[in-house]
Amino acid sequence: MKKQLLFGLGLLLSASTFSQTFLDNFDAYTPGIKLGPQSAGAWTTWSNAPGGTEDVNVSNAASSSPSNSLYFASTASTGGPTDLVRHFGVLNTGQFVLDFNMKVNAGKAAYFNLQKTAVMGNTYALDAFFRDNGTLVFNQISGFSATYPQGSWFNFRLEINFNINKWEIFIDNVSAGYFSNAVNQIEAIDIFPVDNDTPFDAQYYIDDFQTIITPYILPVLNAGVTYAGFNGGNIATNSVVPAFKVRNLGVNQITSFDITCNYNGVNYNQSYSALSMNSLVEQSFTLTNPISLVAGSNLMTYTVSNVNMSGPDDDAADDISSIMVSPIVPALGKMVVGEEATGTWCQWCPRGAVYMDLFEADYADFWAGIAVHNGDPMTVTDYDAAIGALIGGYPSSLVDRGAEGDPSGMGTEFFARLQTAPTAFITNGATWDAGTRTLNVSISADFQAAATNSYKLACVLTEDNVTGTTSAYNQSNAYAGGGSGVMGGFEVLANPVPAAQMNYNHVARVISPSFDGEPMSFPPVVNAGEIHTLNMSFVLPASWDETQVHIIGMLIAPSGRIDNAGKATIAEAVVNGFVVGNTASVTDINSDQLDAVFRVFPNPTVSNATVGINLTKESTVSLKFMDMAGKIIATRNCGSLNGSSTVELNTSNLKAGVYLIELTVNNEVMVKRLIVE
Repeated sequence: MKKQLLFGLGLLLSASTFSQTFLDNFDAYTPGIKLGPQSAGAWTTWSNAPGGTEDVNVSNAASSSPSNSLYFASTASTGGPTDLVRHFGVLNTGQFVLDFNMKVNAGKAAYFNLQKTAVMGNTYALDAFFRDNGTLVFNQISGFSATYPQGSWFNFRLEINFNINKWEIFIDNVSAGYFSNAVNQIEAIDIFPVDNDTPFDAQYYIDDFQTIITPYILPVLNAGVTYAGFNGGNIATNSVVPAFKVRNLGVNQITSFDITCNYNGVNYNQSYSALSMNSLVEQSFTLTNPISLVAGSNLMTYTVSNVNMSGPDDDAADDISSIMVSPIVPALGKMVVGEEATGTWCQWCPRGAVYMDLFEADYADFWAGIAVHNGDPMTVTDYDAAIGALIGGYPSSLVDRGAEGDPSGMGTEFFARLQTAPTAFITNGATWDAGTRTLNVSISADFQAAATNSYKLACVLTEDNVTGTTSAYNQSNAYAGGGSGVMGGFEVLANPVPAAQMNYNHVARVISPSFDGEPMSFPPVVNAGEIHTLNMSFVLPASWDETQVHIIGMLIAPSGRIDNAGKATIAEAVVNGFVVGNTASVTDINSDQLDAVFRVFPNPTVSNATVGINLTKESTVSLKFMDMAGKIIATRNCGSLNGSSTVELNTSNLKAGVYLIELTVNNEVMVKRLIVE
């Protein structure tokens, strides 16, 4: 049955108020009939059409309390058509509790969202995805992830204190954590069956739905600290900028205040003046001077005082906000690799781009980000295929090639891997010839523990600030208009974002020799203290900006996980110095080691060149002849070859310069340079 209850809860903060409770266990309704018309206006739909296709049937198939519940299901990639809504009225002060029992069928998914305003789709305050792997994530909240039981009833509760912007999640009455929300206001809940993971299959029940609204009466003068934190990576010894938010929770305008940040027993004081903060306005602030994080757990506490230079304000309860800072102490020499599966066609992939950039900004010294594109002009075919076999949908992320996750939830695995001691330290060296655009790379592994030749080395080149002019570089954008929440600025861009407005970072350009690494990287037995080096060579296309390229050397463990990595720009790798290695990959691009299979002569040439191919077994062979911009001059489909063969190329009509010959043997790609004089 449905109940509308009013009862007093006494003092909330500084104001005497009455809480408003709504409870619906759906038992008074007729099963098999739409909910909206039976609820006397308590429930409606996205289009405000109760009783229509968006309305949900009351179910008696399962319930948390006898005998009815609501059942939501969809196998459509876009979800729905069920789209159930309950309005609360605009809530941005006081407290709010959302509480219901839920059962998500095993291996299935569930979803609801909270809307900021009564206009559906205007702004999503929170998207709650109960994923089919038993995790709960929110689009808008970086790094938050919880688990929930599948196949059985459990209780979900969200408690919001709008005054101090604290949103806390409880699963079966146990706190799963809390966070601040950039959209600190709600007006409605929308329950919509959708599954963002393939195969698309949402199936869940909701019962015993309850909300409690406790209003807040604004005093005359009141400043509340609504966020306590810092800008920068949560790693010991990192220099970070203390950051906080203050909200005007009074009637009068705030023009000044003092703040005290206490961390590790030290007070950092600063005054702010010439402000014009009207009632209910929230504003972000930072301290002028950065501080260094120290190992261990320490409170970082912000206290606002002397509001408008008049001493204490009218409500002391919201003057203080704290967080426990427990910075990670990284393992010596450790770098973690994050591989993001993305594509310009993918409407949710802007989320991946935003979180990859956030990780780079906060953890650049410990993080090597690689964006592996699918179905767009930045795709590296073999890399994309290998990543695609490890994921179920886009966007997805792999941290050191562990379990698939959402890019917004990489933090937990990143910190765990960052504290895992590596088997070897990785250093990237290089030489760079700007004239021929030849990049010679050395990946050196300095072993800290004994190993075997089951470990392998691989190298990835990435490029930042990649742009394009065709529509294939347009980025599909589900966050356009802000309806899906704030997402790093994508909410103010169009859908799709025009290519002219897009700069793609961390773009994987090549992986060598393969996704699994060079099988002959090391001898059978490797002792601690030994250093082994893999050499490879690349000719960078003229369209690449070498100043934006990163060399990422990776040590791959026998399990297939990335044990450790090294990251360097070309300039940094040149300073490190090129080391002549004991191993060179047979699939290296433009490496002299390929001569046994693939030769070009004469080189340099004037009017013609011969490509010599020497194979030890029957293989499928094709050839491309290109200029440095990637323009194809000629192609040859050589079919099935064995032994020695030649292909003749006419170069008499070509301008003097450097050209590329790309030979593909059974899907293995090899490249050599040809100089035409």
